[in-house]
Amino acid sequence: MLTASEAALARAVLIHGPVSRSALTSRLNLSPASLTRLAKPFLDRGLFVERDEDAVGRVGRPARPLDVAPGLGTFVGVKLTGDALYAVATDVRATPLAASEHELVGHDPGLVAAQIHEVIQGFALDDLRGVGVSVGGSVRDNLVEFAPFLGWVGVDLAGPLSESLGVPVTLDNDLLALAEAEHWFGAGRGLPGFSVITIGAGVGHALVIHDDVVRSREAGVGLAGHLPLAHGGPPCAQGHHGCSQAMLTSGSIAGQVAAELGRPVDYNGVLALAVEGDPLARRVVDAAADALGRFIALAANLTQQPAIVLAGDGMQLFAIAEKRVRAAIAGDRDPRADPVELFVDDSGFTGWARGAAAVAIQAAVRRIDLSAS
Repeated sequence: MLTASEAALARAVLIHGPVSRSALTSRLNLSPASLTRLAKPFLDRGLFVERDEDAVGRVGRPARPLDVAPGLGTFVGVKLTGDALYAVATDVRATPLAASEHELVGHDPGLVAAQIHEVIQGFALDDLRGVGVSVGGSVRDNLVEFAPFLGWVGVDLAGPLSESLGVPVTLDNDLLALAEAEHWFGAGRGLPGFSVITIGAGVGHALVIHDDVVRSREAGVGLAGHLPLAHGGPPCAQGHHGCSQAMLTSGSIAGQVAAELGRPVDYNGVLALAVEGDPLARRVVDAAADALGRFIALAANLTQQPAIVLAGDGMQLFAIAEKRVRAAIAGDRDPRADPVELFVDDSGFTGWARGAAAVAIQAAVRRIDLSAS
């Protein structure tokens, strides 16, 4: 296992590499001599490499930035929903190499594990080092405490899957896994603190503070789903009027329009109708945009983190109503506060699966043993 200083160095080079030694000493509060001592075993084991840097215009010895070595294995991330399996194969920096999506064959954990195994085998990866699986619900000690979309309570998915694949498998809550990916490799890379807000089938909020994802069992409870956002708005399934679930989930938005049109219409259909100028769809979408703006302002106000990453399969709403969302943010934000910075991840379910790959990569970093021969 790595020491705290070794783990911090490995993480900094993985996230920011190629990175100069001077930047590392500043970021990690190390002396040059301490950095050299810490980096040596990584270099000796072939985990780090020194990159050449153009010395034109420099005085003295050229810098040798540190980077992770190429070919440190591949990883797979899997995002499970109630009816689908989304998988992405990545390199050690969670860069997608291949992706696929499949309808779930069923909810039985054994069937799901077998299907995940088959999907991963279909990628035909060389040097698979780890697999991450994310679910909507609560995960503790690599066990699924509960996953409502799958109907699971107390399920060990990682153990059987790890045994069949012959590599470590890491389970995580899907929102926390997404936040880890945004923090390490995505839209939040380099930001010491920010919120992640997701909309789609559900509504989620995750938080990064002091360069760490805030972790809690309650991440899987869905506490962001019932924030009051619109006085007198439509009800959610639990009877809360104008809450975030009622105002922002794709099912609720589609259901409101379908009920008034008297015919079925899905979420993408509602957005298309709004773009075309349909007054009914436009009214519902405008209300959702106002609610999203209020949610963003609320997150920034309460966490004191003005950077917000927007993600999720329903984030097309922002693309067609950005001006209204930003106006709602301004309406609920003190003008003396720092401006809210918005970063949009529109990768959809591939982004969620990449989050699962990120937690597998993090677990692999924690398993590094520099004392091994």
